[in-house]
Amino acid sequence: MAKEKKLVEAITSMEEDFAQWYTDVVKKAELIGYSSVKGCMIIKPAGYALWENIQNELDRRFKETGVENVYMPMFIPESLLNKEKDHVEGFAPEVAWVTHGGLNPLQERLCVRPTSETLFCDFYKTDVQSYRDLPKVYNQWCSVVRWEKETRPFLRSREFLWQEGHTAHATAEEAEERTVQMLNVYADFCEEELAIPVVRGRKTEKEKFAGANATYTIEALMHDGKALQSGTSHNFGDGFAKAFEIQYTDKENKLQYVHQTSWGVSTRIIGAIIMVHGDNSGLVLPPRIAPTQVMVIPIQQHKEGILEKAAELKERLRAAGIRVKTDDSQKSPGWKFAEQEMRGVPVRIEMGPKDMEAGQCVLVRRDTREKLVVSLEELEAKTKELLAAIQNDMFERAKAHRDAHIYDAHSYEEFADIITNKPGFIRGMWCGSQACEDKLKEDFAATSRCMPFHDQEEISPVCVCCGKPAHKLVYWGKAY
Repeated sequence: MAKEKKLVEAITSMEEDFAQWYTDVVKKAELIGYSSVKGCMIIKPAGYALWENIQNELDRRFKETGVENVYMPMFIPESLLNKEKDHVEGFAPEVAWVTHGGLNPLQERLCVRPTSETLFCDFYKTDVQSYRDLPKVYNQWCSVVRWEKETRPFLRSREFLWQEGHTAHATAEEAEERTVQMLNVYADFCEEELAIPVVRGRKTEKEKFAGANATYTIEALMHDGKALQSGTSHNFGDGFAKAFEIQYTDKENKLQYVHQTSWGVSTRIIGAIIMVHGDNSGLVLPPRIAPTQVMVIPIQQHKEGILEKAAELKERLRAAGIRVKTDDSQKSPGWKFAEQEMRGVPVRIEMGPKDMEAGQCVLVRRDTREKLVVSLEELEAKTKELLAAIQNDMFERAKAHRDAHIYDAHSYEEFADIITNKPGFIRGMWCGSQACEDKLKEDFAATSRCMPFHDQEEISPVCVCCGKPAHKLVYWGKAY
């Protein structure tokens, strides 16, 4: 019993110290390990399995919109990176450089990609000649390197995994349509697969991607009231095309510049899953994304027929399309229960001699810990029903939590009171001045998260910072 208690006590309470709770969960649930390379993490099988499911589902959704996968080199010549001024200035502080090949100094430094806009532009310059070559709708799955000063597993590390889409179009309208389309793909994915509600909107000029005409974002609210940028989509217009001379001949045989987009989601989305759904016992994984949806736990497994029956149940569920495993280790049932709760498995199935005799088993929800006695004849159907209910309930709880932590501020004083005492999103009007953005960030460490697409009521006639006339509603908040 002492060991079982110790497993749960290994996690700091989120009410006591949310940051430490998060670190405890990623370590104790064996999602990551620490590397000898400072600021880089080792993604363990449990963590990588989550990323694989995210990757597979996003990739499927991408391809439904016509996206094709490619792969670009991980090195960028310095001269290539310098071709777009705003872009290189935005990434310069985070760039890692390769200066030697073996023992010999390189004639030109190579940047380890922080992002691949310049590589795709260099490629499109030669690959796009005519309007018949357009659009190019490409994506790559890869790692990138950004030399962050402060790191935290999944949320911010010097090397991380992501996908980056890069497209080229004949017209500004097509590029804008693709930019918004991919943001909606991300938003639908987060809400339908990860059970994370998001706010869709546009970044301010200050917060947009370096070199972009416009950046669109999905913003999620974590359990501690901080925001997490969970996916972005950028409209580059023809700025990169002009810098890299990417032109095509149109139907009238005239030279035109292409219009480009870029969009990405990274492994930081795993951090969002942890911080939106987790509790003081560990992970709580949405069934659709969970690597293991059901864990069968035999009780008194030393007794005749129990292990065989557990194996039979596992095979029946697997045949029904459910991701299922059996824990037939020599640990006590209580330890197994605590361990599966720690790892966030959505449903565990308990079955002992009395259950087998009665032709039943017990299904236990990870999210609420409710127990349901189910006839073995109805096992597949009831398990699927339960998984669907958990997925839906997790989204609704996360949405209720987010909505309960959205506050309206009508003045600087009201903003100050809310940001100090009520963690969450703050809706406030903005005059459009960067000076006001800078002041709110300096005074309260609050940033503009987005100007929402679907929520543009004017809650006040004046800016929440300076009091001057304002017509833009902004979601503000502290963020990871």
